[in-house]
Amino acid sequence: MKKHKIIFWITTTIIFLMEAAMPLGTLLFAHEYFNAGTKPLGYPDYFAYALIICKTLGATALMIPKLPGKLREWAYAGLTFNLIFAIISHIVVDKNISYIVMPIVVGVVLAISYIYNQKLQTKH
Repeated sequence: MKKHKIIFWITTTIIFLMEAAMPLGTLLFAHEYFNAGTKPLGYPDYFAYALIICKTLGATALMIPKLPGKLREWAYAGLTFNLIFAIISHIVVDKNISYIVMPIVVGVVLAISYIYNQKLQTKH
């Protein structure tokens, strides 16, 4: 059980840092780069703002232990959809392997977080 908590919190913290802290920090402290990931793919600036807000809300939801299970499920689903569409966008538009691999790696970390969240929920 303790091992499950440690794995859950490590992976969930990584997700929070990658999907919330970094994008929000870019928006607040390096605004000129807020759309660095979306502009080359042809997405409008408002899409970058929406992504930052949704990713921040979703990743923050995962960090709140007492949040109802359904909200956490939606957060996991939303973050997963975001990563899937990032992979598809990079495959179709720029075909840059490093840009394709990064969301896959983050997705694996998210999946591990989800698996261990489920294990912790079944223990209670």
